[in-house]
Amino acid sequence: MRIGELSERTGTPRRLLRYYEEQSLIIADRSPNGYRDYDEFCVDRVMQIRGLLDAGLPTRIIKQILPCLNKPRTIHFPDATPEMLAALEHERDRMTERVNCLIRNRDAIAEYLDAVRGGNPPSTARTLEPAGTH
Repeated sequence: MRIGELSERTGTPRRLLRYYEEQSLIIADRSPNGYRDYDEFCVDRVMQIRGLLDAGLPTRIIKQILPCLNKPRTIHFPDATPEMLAALEHERDRMTERVNCLIRNRDAIAEYLDAVRGGNPPSTARTLEPAGTH
């Protein structure tokens, strides 16, 4: 598929897709006229990359862990240093904090909606909190 279709299917601007390619996060074949041609696999890969970026991982770490996200999973880190493992543990813990915050905020919104729809005020005064705080 061409870059426009990949952009449309993933909701990712073409500029970002080119950047992902520059960073070797995705690979495109080139047609004789120079147009990029992406494999169907790139749709899922771009969504994985976007999710990891949204979670706060930098592209240098994403590039190293992308092979582990393939199926079947093959874990092979020839350059897995103690520093790299510590960075991944830190990112995992940070993601867990953000997930927990999102769950609390989702529950607070659900409680509010239930109360508004039922005409009853919320039983406890919950406030939404920004992601990353706890």
